[in-house]
Amino acid sequence: MIEGLKPYADYKKSGLPWLEIIPRHWQTARNGNLFQQRNDTRHPELPVLEVSLRTGVRVREFSSSKRKQVMADATKYKRASVGDIAYNMMRMWQGAVGVAPVDGLVSPAYVVARPFPGTNSCYYASLFKNGLYMGEIDAVSRGIVKDRNRLYWDQFKQMRSPAPLPDEQTAIVRFLDHANRKIDGFIRAKRKLIGLLNEQKQAIIHRAVTRGLDPNVLLKPSGIPWLGDIPAHWETITVGASTTLIQTGPFGSQMHSNEYLRGGTPIINPSHMKDGAIVADMDVAVGEGKLRELARHRMLVGDIVAARRGELGRCALVTGMEEGWLCGTGSLLVRLKREIFNPGYFQEVFSSQGVCDLLRLASVGATMDNLNAGMVGRLRFPLPSIDEQAAILKFMPLRRFEWVQA
Repeated sequence: MIEGLKPYADYKKSGLPWLEIIPRHWQTARNGNLFQQRNDTRHPELPVLEVSLRTGVRVREFSSSKRKQVMADATKYKRASVGDIAYNMMRMWQGAVGVAPVDGLVSPAYVVARPFPGTNSCYYASLFKNGLYMGEIDAVSRGIVKDRNRLYWDQFKQMRSPAPLPDEQTAIVRFLDHANRKIDGFIRAKRKLIGLLNEQKQAIIHRAVTRGLDPNVLLKPSGIPWLGDIPAHWETITVGASTTLIQTGPFGSQMHSNEYLRGGTPIINPSHMKDGAIVADMDVAVGEGKLRELARHRMLVGDIVAARRGELGRCALVTGMEEGWLCGTGSLLVRLKREIFNPGYFQEVFSSQGVCDLLRLASVGATMDNLNAGMVGRLRFPLPSIDEQAAILKFMPLRRFEWVQA
């Protein structure tokens, strides 16, 4: 129970399949007795509104050409006045509903419901987003398949909803606004704290992989601008000299989306690398024939698969779970000499902020950062001993993998 809130003195059965009880003095009502459908299509000069799952109803922003395209068909768009409920027929079961903040036009795929006197639209918009209510919406929606189900006005108006007194509806809305402001403030503070902790984590990782664990160690210039000084007993080495393979994924002409086969061998693109781990999409996979054709792109345990487009420095360590999967078109595969680099240590260096910044500066591509094997091979990394690399990995905060060398 939220602090300060007290239950009502008495309750009764609601009679609604999704809601067990309501305060005894509340009633229930058909939505058709709370709202009236609005089908006015005579105001093409008004702004266009859209329904967002996250923010409710808002004014839609267009490029000038897109605005003209939409307005060419404006006779089908429906007017929504301030305070009207608007919902997306196909996504109402997901909570695509809100209150119009201004007079505007909505798509023919939306339903506009004008509240009758005594109906607080903000109260009902919150009610319609309730998980139990959305389940009931899903149950009464109609369509050929679930993802195409629609909640038409005829179904919506027959649904019954709790109907508190108007003053209570207003009080509930006021309470929700107050609570949401406080919760949003907590969320912002948490996000700021998480951001600061992530910065601290990255600073700790960067110092460990570039300076080691001994704060009193003698240092020497590395000769590498992004790296600075390193322990005097360390060396530096190019990625090319420390690998047996640096290879980009297959050409786009070698792999087409219409060849994907659910349940086949996954293809790993940059979008499948999350926080240093591989998170495959099983719909982005190929069958045995294509797998044989692209056999040279299969990944082995201990390989590093990295993004060569977009967010450079994003990479993941291949574990036994992903062995035999394919390096994707947008990725680059690095196979290390195990006697030189522990793959876990190499991954941390490759994803460090200094390397990410360097890769962005060195990358080619007018609209998107883009790496090739030669650019990666020329990178120069710090080189502690294998034993020291393992010790650094044990120190890492929230380390993603524990690499055990075969």
